[in-house]
Amino acid sequence: MKHSLVFGGFWAFFILLSGSLVASYDGPLYDFSAYTECKAQPEEPLYQGGILKDEPPIMKPAIIGKTATGFYTPAFLLKNLTLGNLYCFSTWIKIQGANSALIRASLKTENRTYNCIGTVFAKNGCWSFLKGGFVLDSPSNLALLLFQNSDDKDIDITIDSSSLQPFTDQEWRFNQQFMINTQRKRAVTIHVSDQQGNRLQGAAITINQVSKDFPFGSAIAHTILGNLPYQNWFVERFNAAVFENELKWYATEPDQGKTNYTLADQMLEFVRGHQIIARGHNIFWEDPKYTPAWVRNLTGPDLQSAVNSRIQSLMSKYKEEFIHWDVSNEMLHFDFYEQRLGPDATLHFYETAHQSDPLATLFMNEFNVVETCSDVKSTVDTYIERIRELERGGMYMDGIGLESHFTVPNLPLMRAVIDKLATLRLPIWLTEVDISSSAGKELQGVYLEQVLREGFSHPSVNGIMLWTALHPKGCYEMCLTDENFKNLPAGDVVDKLLKEWESGEMKGVTDEHGSYSFYGFLGEYKVNVGYGDRAANSTFSLPRSDETKHFSIHL
Repeated sequence: MKHSLVFGGFWAFFILLSGSLVASYDGPLYDFSAYTECKAQPEEPLYQGGILKDEPPIMKPAIIGKTATGFYTPAFLLKNLTLGNLYCFSTWIKIQGANSALIRASLKTENRTYNCIGTVFAKNGCWSFLKGGFVLDSPSNLALLLFQNSDDKDIDITIDSSSLQPFTDQEWRFNQQFMINTQRKRAVTIHVSDQQGNRLQGAAITINQVSKDFPFGSAIAHTILGNLPYQNWFVERFNAAVFENELKWYATEPDQGKTNYTLADQMLEFVRGHQIIARGHNIFWEDPKYTPAWVRNLTGPDLQSAVNSRIQSLMSKYKEEFIHWDVSNEMLHFDFYEQRLGPDATLHFYETAHQSDPLATLFMNEFNVVETCSDVKSTVDTYIERIRELERGGMYMDGIGLESHFTVPNLPLMRAVIDKLATLRLPIWLTEVDISSSAGKELQGVYLEQVLREGFSHPSVNGIMLWTALHPKGCYEMCLTDENFKNLPAGDVVDKLLKEWESGEMKGVTDEHGSYSFYGFLGEYKVNVGYGDRAANSTFSLPRSDETKHFSIHL
């Protein structure tokens, strides 16, 4: 399957919004194309090859450990790579000598080795598409981009239609802003007339966005209960929530047969009372470390009975309350239930969950998919194949959850991975965004802004959740504030972007056609119109569409 985005009216749109920006920009437009099927022939290279145009690969001896294999792998010699540039890489790969293999692209410079800049699960006899990228942390006069089989088997690797396209930071930001303006905003024209339909020129208009369409939220814990300053701080910022631990099996049924949903109920009352949507996290967690001790001691029919009881208890109690459910958490890394209940255990979970709450969106939720490509258990193709495998079994799979626990973000890789996942045409959410505490608070803010801008600007991302539930001793990895709700650097970033990604109050007057036009972020709006001694108030919704929204008000 191919996934690509082509936008018409690019120049006209930006002339309307910011003509000076268009006049000064002559850089590349990002190509969202991605392919997940194995093809008889490769497609043309993206960006006509970029800086690899007319640059054939060299052949390097393949080495396993310190031993030459007798096989050769293709590689590219790259000269004068620039510090700070974002490099988007893609190529088509065909293998011989194995039915399939996970092929990893890596980069070696004078100073360090970037172990993975992209992967593809390649098959024998046809061409598979690898898409990734990298950002250097130091300039390089001479670098080697090469391909390796992740499991060190002796195979022949052939590449074709390779491309390496550099973007400056300014070019990358321009492309992000272009996507935000075309995907997260929409043109609106308000028409003002009298009751006879006569257009009214010079009518005063005030427009306020009262809610946002894009879900942007955070994890919360039971620590928010009874904590009015925490509650006020949260409600002022977020329109979505997820319970950090309070719905997990070990929290709701620590002892067999003794379920307790008290904390989850109280947290649900809080979010419901403030019209905040909530994700359900999670029904099962495949990691045995986070499975209740009494469940770990069960086998066969007893375990199956406990599993069925868990789904029935949770889903019947909270039917239609949560917009999503993470059904089988981190199942690419762990397989506690399938080891004990057989290979169809996960399929059963999803089928039963769908029957229990047909309107909930059922998610896979996984780490190290967009954060890195070095984790062989959770490469983008592994994720895609797992979803397809479950769908072939008849599973209702509705959503792609990307945990997004970053150390140092690789934005070209992150975008490339989302491009490939978008070929599934399922909702994609960043579900647990944070930056490792090892970065320090200042860099946490820098990296968080990078990740949030990348997520919000990607047209296939439907929502973003931060993993920043506040506890007396801090947060999982990253806090937005201190215990007195004074912003830390990451909190400053969130507040800045929340303000940037809302329309705010707009004032103006109608033109000679009795109209007033603007571009607004998607969401709900309130409009007040005055003309002489007459006034009117109204509201309208601004959902996603390529068409201008027209709204009429009579005075």
